[in-house]
Amino acid sequence: MSPRTNDGEPERELPASGRRSEDTVADAVTVAGADAGAVTVAGADAVADAGADAGADAGADAGAGQDTEAKATEAATTDEPVADQTVADEPVVDEPVAGEPVSDERVAAVRRVAAAGRRRRVVELGACAAMLAVALTAGAIAVGATHETRNTPVVTAAAVTPGLLASADLGEGITALQAHLRAQPRDFGGWATLGLAYVEQARTNGDPSRYPQAEQALKRSLALRPDNDQALAGRAALAAARHDFPNALKYADQALKQNPYSERALCSRIDALVELGRYDDAARAADLADERRPGVPVFTRYAYVRELRGDVTTARRVLDQALNSSTTPGDIAYVATQIGQLAWNQGDYEDALTHYARALAADENYLPALEGRARAQAASGRRAEALTGLENVVARFPLPGPLVELGELYEARGAEGDRAKADDQYTLVDAWTALARANGVNADLDTALAAADHGDRTAALRAARAEWDRRRTVHTADALAWALHVNGKDAEALPYARRATATGYRNASFLYHRGVIEQATGNAKDARTHLTAALKLNPGFSPPGARAARTALKALEAAK
Repeated sequence: MSPRTNDGEPERELPASGRRSEDTVADAVTVAGADAGAVTVAGADAVADAGADAGADAGADAGAGQDTEAKATEAATTDEPVADQTVADEPVVDEPVAGEPVSDERVAAVRRVAAAGRRRRVVELGACAAMLAVALTAGAIAVGATHETRNTPVVTAAAVTPGLLASADLGEGITALQAHLRAQPRDFGGWATLGLAYVEQARTNGDPSRYPQAEQALKRSLALRPDNDQALAGRAALAAARHDFPNALKYADQALKQNPYSERALCSRIDALVELGRYDDAARAADLADERRPGVPVFTRYAYVRELRGDVTTARRVLDQALNSSTTPGDIAYVATQIGQLAWNQGDYEDALTHYARALAADENYLPALEGRARAQAASGRRAEALTGLENVVARFPLPGPLVELGELYEARGAEGDRAKADDQYTLVDAWTALARANGVNADLDTALAAADHGDRTAALRAARAEWDRRRTVHTADALAWALHVNGKDAEALPYARRATATGYRNASFLYHRGVIEQATGNAKDARTHLTAALKLNPGFSPPGARAARTALKALEAAK
């Protein structure tokens, strides 16, 4: 999700009735939005044209002074937590740190990369949840929104152009919306926009405590104007962000009945279908979205659907087109990071580093690119740079993917104290999971992936089974297969490992897991095939995984 999710047809002009203006986060500040370009994925070599149109609906009402309405308005437009929130925050914008050294000459040629020093522990592990809650107010990173970390599926539920979601613009937009809605509390479009902005702030800040406020704002919008497509699309985005994909699909479909050209709803529909494992339906949904609202949000999803089917060539072509059509720093950083991730998945570390550098040249604090760069540096043998980079990322936001990656790099280095440092990272994964669940996020896949290798194996299996019951994707199949394996249930694991690789998705971790399970079940020939394929595809896919794959291959060769 990846973000990142993907497929097309000849260009066609949208009917006039379909060119409906939609509120965006930027509308809250500038009352202006970008109309969709007329270039589709399938038939285009040119870049998408963007035309400005006036965007914001504003509805004022003289009855805004009622006490109940005032209380509801205050609750949803304040930065104080609502009833079920666990973290209160103010929008915070990270600024470059003066005097920090440049860690990559590729980016230094364009601008300095701001890098925070490693956060020292200020509380004991018993209070790690509190540490996490405080850290979640410090900066910006996409949660599953823009790339895939290890085997975690990419979720790109929000259909707002990534360029509109830069932390500064988003924070300012929320502040402006809050002030506007205190003055005009019956503006249903403003409430819908605020709800979606909260979803995006939660996602980009890695802070799920905004989700309850997003839900409250979206419900308020629907109470004022039932079935308005903006709020329904916002509810689809919120459901997807919480990994509630059946409801994400339901709300997206409802929004599209009201407005067939809602970019947010079209994109949320693709995401929901992908994350439910309905890949053929997702491909058709991507074709439809490409016809109706071509642009960066649709292009990146289109590319991911193709990648999941093993069509890396088309995925790369579409992402290159998306990058060529990107004009804002946010869009450039977002799409360049997707290309970097795609290249890294194929083991092309130099190409990955080049595109991460391009992303960071556009936005030097774009943490998905910083994380991806660190991962590519580690795979290239530049472990010291990778450790510094991941420490920077985790110091801002201790999220499951980078926490596990940093822990594994500590283990691989093996210096004095590194084992304890690694354990600290894995413990913080549990703290993040608890915080996410407290705010309505289904975190079972995160739990299964982290706990299988670095935690409670029984809990990993329980979480993986629960997630498989909810949605049957290649990622949940892989997570369940591996959780079964680490619990000694290899015969049961093998069908799931095969299912994880059945679509042609080129993922070295999936191949490695399948090879290990085949070895454990006595399928030596198949084990050699898949372990070899994993290391050929991406020899640095994981420090412990790659090492274990090489060890297993040696054992298999010796037993021939």
